[in-house]
Amino acid sequence: MTPDLIFDIIAVNIKPPKTQEIYAPKDVSIPARLGGGVLKERVIRELPSKKVISYALAYINPLIFSGDNGRVLGYDNSHGYSHRHYFGRITPEPFDGYEKLYERFEQEWQMITVKFVNGEQI
Repeated sequence: MTPDLIFDIIAVNIKPPKTQEIYAPKDVSIPARLGGGVLKERVIRELPSKKVISYALAYINPLIFSGDNGRVLGYDNSHGYSHRHYFGRITPEPFDGYEKLYERFEQEWQMITVKFVNGEQI
């Protein structure tokens, strides 16, 4: 084998370093006795810094809200800015870090489902 051939073989098998990490777990189905619906999550982080460059969180339940494709609550930074979806209304929201946002999202969708199950005004 010539040195050029060896280099060509090695170059084909070397993958370029990843520049992004995508986290998109399977959707989570909420049992009907707990309000029903589906939770969706997608996060893209820049590597190696792990800085969040794109995110989307959504609680989908057409039994609670039929507009916006059933999205009752959601947070994302599409369209160039961070914003919140709530029963079809979109409002700008500051982004203070993904973990903090996730905790807020979790508290809000759980409060919505509890009210729904108990027949309370949401």
